[in-house]
Amino acid sequence: MTTASLAPSSATAPANTLHAAGRDVDHGWVPEAIDALSHERALSIYRQSVFNREFELQVAAAVSNKKITTPTYLAVGQEHIAATLAHTFPKPMIFAQHRAHPYYLSFGGDPAALRDELLGLDSGCAQGKGGSASIHDPAIPMYGHSGLMGDQIPIAVGAAIASGRTTLAVAGDASVEEDYVFSAMGYAQAKQAPVLFVCEDNDLSILTPVATRRQWNMTDVVRSLGMYAVDIADDPWLIAHHVLQLDTNLPAFFNIRTCRHLWHAGAGCDGPPEWNRFKLIQVRLDDLGLGSQRREIEKESSQRAKNLWKTARQQVDSQVDFKRPSNLQEKKLA
Repeated sequence: MTTASLAPSSATAPANTLHAAGRDVDHGWVPEAIDALSHERALSIYRQSVFNREFELQVAAAVSNKKITTPTYLAVGQEHIAATLAHTFPKPMIFAQHRAHPYYLSFGGDPAALRDELLGLDSGCAQGKGGSASIHDPAIPMYGHSGLMGDQIPIAVGAAIASGRTTLAVAGDASVEEDYVFSAMGYAQAKQAPVLFVCEDNDLSILTPVATRRQWNMTDVVRSLGMYAVDIADDPWLIAHHVLQLDTNLPAFFNIRTCRHLWHAGAGCDGPPEWNRFKLIQVRLDDLGLGSQRREIEKESSQRAKNLWKTARQQVDSQVDFKRPSNLQEKKLA
């Protein structure tokens, strides 16, 4: 094992002018985080992450080819957060945001049912009535987002208090600015509700970065409520480290800094991401001596996603060409 495997990489993509300078690919890193995941678990998380990503790229192709014509919120670049939480924070009730395909897939949802939901079919997980923004399946259990930004947070708090069940509530960095989110978190702390709040902080409210919207830090606000809160980058080892630190100490709040690679809604690119966590994870696995397993996982997951969407092509419209994004778009993602 090389020294590089024990520390994060500082590699970043070319500058993206949408964001303020200074966002750190290694934010919050602690050396002991490298011990949070065994090799077996790291590969299991990676397997789910790769499938999440390949599924999203197939969705992007369907959007580009106008097979999916409703608003679609893709999580390319953020897919490994859900995969990590699914392996370290198992079996919660899930109240997710509009960008939630990876949560459904990572926590046991049927990929074919999600595919059909995005295609508007009655065989979808919400019978084709929810679409991308409202992934709903009580069998997981995952409860769909209503469309009001951040409203899943107070609903999650109420559900957790009423049921006593461990709950995962996910929002974006703009959603958590809503006043009812603050009050819900304060009530969760007062009642010691068993909720892990996760903010997937991609720094963008559509195209407006955090620094333009506010001069305060969400983690500081949550800590002022007396709640355990951390502000970290989207490194799976780092996320796992902090989940393990929780034990049963809930409620808690994770602000996870990440990068959205595609448009707020749709399949286009606004420019290169600030960093590409997917590639950084590949480097980490290679440094850990897991390169051959990594490549096999990528091959299997890519084929699995292609087969899934090939079935959809046959089911819906045999004339539609479901292709991965063009080489130009792949270069932008890199």
